[in-house]
Amino acid sequence: MERALSPREQAHVYLEENQPARALPLLEELHAKSPDDLDVARSLTEAQVKSGHADAWIAELQRRNAQSERAVNHYMLGLAYFSRASDAGAPAVAAFERAIALAPNEAEFHYRLGIARLESEKYAEALGPLRRAAELAPDRAAIRLPLAKALHRTGDSVGAVTALGAVVRASPTPSEVTTARALMNQIADPFSGFPKAAEGKLEEGMRFLQELDIPQSAILAFEEILHDYPDLAVVHALLGLAYERLDDAGRAVDEFKQAIELAPRDGKNQFYLGELYLTRQRADAAREAYSKAVALNPLLDEAWARLGDLSLDRRDLPAAREAFRILTSLQPDAPAPRGKLAMVYQLEGDFPAAERELKRVVEKDPENMEYALRLGLLYTEQSLKSRKAEERRTTSEAAEKWLLKVLEEQPDNALASRALQQIKAQE
Repeated sequence: MERALSPREQAHVYLEENQPARALPLLEELHAKSPDDLDVARSLTEAQVKSGHADAWIAELQRRNAQSERAVNHYMLGLAYFSRASDAGAPAVAAFERAIALAPNEAEFHYRLGIARLESEKYAEALGPLRRAAELAPDRAAIRLPLAKALHRTGDSVGAVTALGAVVRASPTPSEVTTARALMNQIADPFSGFPKAAEGKLEEGMRFLQELDIPQSAILAFEEILHDYPDLAVVHALLGLAYERLDDAGRAVDEFKQAIELAPRDGKNQFYLGELYLTRQRADAAREAYSKAVALNPLLDEAWARLGDLSLDRRDLPAAREAFRILTSLQPDAPAPRGKLAMVYQLEGDFPAAERELKRVVEKDPENMEYALRLGLLYTEQSLKSRKAEERRTTSEAAEKWLLKVLEEQPDNALASRALQQIKAQE
């Protein structure tokens, strides 16, 4: 039996289904009970605007403020103004500024002021309130994204990347990850300013390298470009990849290092170097390169995956957990990162966390026998280690359920059979 939705949850569902008129009475009642609840205030304003009541709602908020000023009323007024293109600039800014004057330590007010200025392309003016919002609410990924944009637009690419690094560590939503990737691609575009005269030869070289797998011809094309433009970091990186394809590690390293010297802020060049070191069993050098790569470009999924694996190899479980946790945010629907994260939790003895990650995979893909087996083995370990009879019984039943599911599909699965025997033996 499904749990009944709370009035707040039901209102959010109505808004998501574009039924604002049905959400309004619920939100009005919630707002009357908790007038300072900003989530309710924001949703109420959204419902008013979507219902076509923006003008009436603005007039009502102005009337309320005339009677008795409240920060939340100015906040809602700013949101209502911001919903209209004609008022998204000065009127919205003035309302948010007044809300801040009345409640200077509320991060949401600073955030909305920063957004209003950012949307008006007043990037320098947006920095102050967005920085203050980030200070007041350091764990809110949504705040760091516009801050990163403002920093980038004002020429502080280093600060922008730092802000994006905070975003990926704050468990961002998929939409926030998409926004962060787009901004990072703008910041770290290796082809920015690439000479038009060399574009044809570049396309030829990349076709030889990526499509036709003829690295020798790719090298000739890239070297021809570098003869005329020796300081193009991206071409040195591509040349390194071509030499790596030929198993000429020495030349590849030289080219990657040249690319790093010419473009020290491009994390992909560090990643390429790390990949080469890893193939040569130079784990420490690879880990150092990957660490530099994610510091320069925190949206490099493969670099986080490599850091997680290398940390696991060293039994550095906290570092592995952090790398795989970030990777699950960057790739929320991919089973592998969750499986790796579950493994770390299991090694740390955090069985509930491991169970949570594995269940997220099998709930989306019930036929995934690899993760069904992983769940069965997790419950088996938990049962064998449990000292409480009730917990041992519960986990044994769960283990048996998942192991039998695996054996129905894979009768010869030795791991599942052995674990089931262990469960039966302790009964």
